[in-house]
Amino acid sequence: MVTLRGTVITGDGHEHDHVRIEGTKLTFAPAPPGRSHEVITGWVLPGLVDAHCHIGFSAHGVERQEATRQQARETTATGVLLTRDAGMPVDTRFLDNDPYAPRIIRAGQHIARPKRYTRELPLNLDDPDDLPQALASQALAGDGWVKVVGDWIDRDAGEQADLAPLWTPTQLHDGFAAARANGARVMVHTFAHATIDPLLDAGVDCIEHGCGMSSEQMQRAAAEAVPVTPTLIQVQNFPDIAAQAEGKYPVYAAHMRRLFDNRFAQVRAMHEAGVQLLVGSDAGGGIPHGSFHDEIDLLEEAGIPDEVIVGAASYHARRYLGAAGISEGAPADVVVYPEDPRANARVLRHPSAVYKNGQRLR
Repeated sequence: MVTLRGTVITGDGHEHDHVRIEGTKLTFAPAPPGRSHEVITGWVLPGLVDAHCHIGFSAHGVERQEATRQQARETTATGVLLTRDAGMPVDTRFLDNDPYAPRIIRAGQHIARPKRYTRELPLNLDDPDDLPQALASQALAGDGWVKVVGDWIDRDAGEQADLAPLWTPTQLHDGFAAARANGARVMVHTFAHATIDPLLDAGVDCIEHGCGMSSEQMQRAAAEAVPVTPTLIQVQNFPDIAAQAEGKYPVYAAHMRRLFDNRFAQVRAMHEAGVQLLVGSDAGGGIPHGSFHDEIDLLEEAGIPDEVIVGAASYHARRYLGAAGISEGAPADVVVYPEDPRANARVLRHPSAVYKNGQRLR
């Protein structure tokens, strides 16, 4: 039995001076008299949340189970105890009973068009009118989420190639309706401005990246309670992407550089418009697993307030995703810090204790 004493931050406007870990659950009940128990003091948060993560994928492509398990453990070592996988071509449910792996909210497989996304990750549709059927199928394969690639470079345009939508408004409307009919919310990868309005019209639930959103689109997303996962770590790669594309696709290269140059102002504008932000590392592919705190550093550099970052990385993200936080009888997934991270979000990088399902991780 462990008592966590100090400041217990639930994110619902209330704080507690203690919470106990009893087996695998949390309780606010006092410790039974006569029982020995460990006491740890600090600031206690619900386990951190990486809302855009690809455990099971790396720069080498789809990983085998042992490498996938290692990625999962690199994730929990950062205090991240819940991830939303944002689309994967493999089933990672073998991790569900691993005490050192985070809880994973799965989204089936990405849906894209041929040659319009990263190799190996997506299910490519030759006929875009098949989007509803594909989303219905992936909704049944996930945990209440599906993932759509909204835009990508259209290389068929030659030197004028640029980011361009993959779907018509009608295809998006019908596809999202099919996902909802099968119990899933829809997240969409988008870099381009032109993609956003049709996504909002179709009822998108979460925008991934959102680099091209205008102030009007941000205000609309805020009014419609559509969060954005900025993934600034991924945007940091845009100059390299532009350099590789410069000779063959100069329009696209210039576009990617503009998005990079505007990245911090863009995220600040989202916050100022009232958009809910989620923290996502986009780990997998070119971004190493365990990079979650690099994303937090970039959000701080962008000028997002520390308290907003902490909520986006923990209790507000959990509430949005429908996952338990710190409450009576909730799973004992908590992180303890030596200082208040709401005063300095970089403290999140240095937990003094991490508990997953009541077990202390090392």
